[in-house]
Amino acid sequence: MIPIKVAGPVPSEPRSPATTALQYLQPGALNLTALPPLSLYIHFPWCVRKCPYCDFNSHEAKGELPEKDYLDAVRLDLEQSLPMIWGRKIHTVFIGGGTPSLMSAAGLDRLLSDVRTLLPLEIGAEITMEANPGTFEAERFKAYRDSGVNRLSIGIQSFNGAHLKALGRIHDEAEALRAVEIARSTFDNFNLDLMFALPSQTLDEARRDLQTALSFAPPHLSMYHLTMEPNTVFAKYPPALPDDDLSADMQDMILETTAAAGYGHYEVSAYAREGRQAQHNLNYWQFGDYLGIGAGAHSKISFPHRVLRQARYKQPGSFIDAAKRGNPVQEEHEIARADMGFEFMLNALRLVDGFDPNLFGERTGMNISAISKALNEAESKGLLYRDHKLIKPTELGQRFLNDLQEMFLAG
Repeated sequence: MIPIKVAGPVPSEPRSPATTALQYLQPGALNLTALPPLSLYIHFPWCVRKCPYCDFNSHEAKGELPEKDYLDAVRLDLEQSLPMIWGRKIHTVFIGGGTPSLMSAAGLDRLLSDVRTLLPLEIGAEITMEANPGTFEAERFKAYRDSGVNRLSIGIQSFNGAHLKALGRIHDEAEALRAVEIARSTFDNFNLDLMFALPSQTLDEARRDLQTALSFAPPHLSMYHLTMEPNTVFAKYPPALPDDDLSADMQDMILETTAAAGYGHYEVSAYAREGRQAQHNLNYWQFGDYLGIGAGAHSKISFPHRVLRQARYKQPGSFIDAAKRGNPVQEEHEIARADMGFEFMLNALRLVDGFDPNLFGERTGMNISAISKALNEAESKGLLYRDHKLIKPTELGQRFLNDLQEMFLAG
């Protein structure tokens, strides 16, 4: 007799993969022949000041940060999550926020020591830390590097002082330039985050921002179109933004300029020199697994016959208290079989060069025929190219990516 999973709270996963497979096997279950690569995301929730466009889980730091209490809670969170990922190696680590570079050098060293103590890290694993200009101190960043961070992601957003002020950033153009200099002299691998289609931005101003960034020869660039996210100050009080035609001109300029400078456009917003693609983010886009720990962090964990999503408590104080009580997870649910195709395509269609159709089966446990109707429709509209070895968005599909992704909602 095959045990049936009963309704109610999901228990901690057993340590034995064989037990997991038996316990959750049921009619209509998925059938993953191998588990995907696993990454670790660690959230540091504080920042100096909340930016008006930001919808991330970030909280303004008021007074001294409870760094020790928070890191204690993060370790508890990780310890309590271990049964779900027993025996699996961590391929990449990403420390995001908020502003993780507000963390002390000793705090970061303690955090990565805890990670190494509790988890098997892949040799040479990419370990990225987000940082913002205005929190840069050369000696502290050398200490971060010595603790094991080998890739820095810097939230520049713009090198134009007026635009930085409009975006509510705490740094000016001089601090932005200084931050990149420190990063370049301290880290072999780093990313620069820039935004375009900013309030009142001209095409020439967007070009100057990009040219300034390229003058530092960063291994990786992220170029984000400013969007008005719900529940932000900008959503409530929207500034005057470039129109669609000007935004499209900026996008064309970015594509041409980065290509001429030797950067490959491999994901909607990502450009990299050869061999410098962000491995952590690639794992997201290829529908890999990730354990998210810390306040508000999200997880996607696969088992042979199901895929689980989790979200931690968002408020730092609530997260710390919940971790002490033994369960910092606020929400938890399985991805329904009917939603699996959309969840996969939502991520994979961001890849400019597309994906092998076999990856769909490997990551979802389903046959590609499950989304054949949507594939046929997208192909007929010129939004998608496919053959037996490749599925990828066309140039038109990249332009109208949201429309393309939504076509898979119905399966």
